[in-house]
Amino acid sequence: MSNADLANLSDKLMLTTVVMYIVALVAYAADLGFGRRSAAVAEERAEAKVLVGAAGAETVETVDKAEASADAGPAASDDAGAERQSVDWARLAVVLNVLGWASHLGILVTRGLAEHRWPWGNMYEFMTALSFAAVTAFMIVALRYKARFLGAFVMAAVVIALGIDNIWLYDSAGPVSPALNSYWIAIHVTAAIIATGSFTVAGAATILYLLKARAETSEAGVGGGMLSRVPSAADLDRLSMRVTMFAFPIWTAAIIMGAIWADEAWGRYWGWDPKEVWSFVTWIVYAAYLHARATAGWRGRKAAILSLIGFGCLLFNFFGVNYMFSGMHSYA
Repeated sequence: MSNADLANLSDKLMLTTVVMYIVALVAYAADLGFGRRSAAVAEERAEAKVLVGAAGAETVETVDKAEASADAGPAASDDAGAERQSVDWARLAVVLNVLGWASHLGILVTRGLAEHRWPWGNMYEFMTALSFAAVTAFMIVALRYKARFLGAFVMAAVVIALGIDNIWLYDSAGPVSPALNSYWIAIHVTAAIIATGSFTVAGAATILYLLKARAETSEAGVGGGMLSRVPSAADLDRLSMRVTMFAFPIWTAAIIMGAIWADEAWGRYWGWDPKEVWSFVTWIVYAAYLHARATAGWRGRKAAILSLIGFGCLLFNFFGVNYMFSGMHSYA
């Protein structure tokens, strides 16, 4: 295939990817909203049985008979149908997620082959790669920590990012500036992409933590809504910390390698360029977050707020710096 054909294929794969992610988003949301209803019903029945059992064996026997009769009727069918529905929604979400991820990978591969370079030389390509890293990080976290509940939130962020990417940031395939035509783009920018994608997953877990913690401390409790189907606030807090601990060293390496590349390209390691400054500010905040947890024992809300400040700095470094300030980085 010619370069033009590969570039055209990359654009078509983008549309395929967005559609698959949108349907996966709906499936993840349906799984989160309805998929575990039968389990909740079973828990409520078990709790009710224990409470009634305190009143005497005769009452328990009566309740057992009533439950047996109910289980043979429409209620049992509804619960079984809900459970089957849960498995179907989950399976659909995961399958579409994997297929969308494969199509997303195809975007990057065909774009790179069309340009004969690493496909993150402009904002459009960088956003595409960043979204791919976020989806990849989510898939790993979902597999490693059984965190499928994050799917709806990560997919929503990725769909919005790719929408912005296609509507406002699209750039046709072409060469890059001489400063970017270096092997360092495969090292420095790749590390920044991986770290940013991972921080995005940690940010989603942190936002969920704040919502869950508020629900747990409210008078009404968690209730039967969406938040009742996600792990406890403590588990979400630990998940956010683990993902941040993975992403932080990679972000550190990205800054160091960026300084080395800057010396080769511009003759200095550090020039207080806006991108350099905000990358360092982001590093400082996340370092403070990890340090506070390790030494001062910060947990819960205080740590979550500090984590979200770091994530806010990360987003500003990507969007704000690139459009509000001018600098030596080509994305500005």
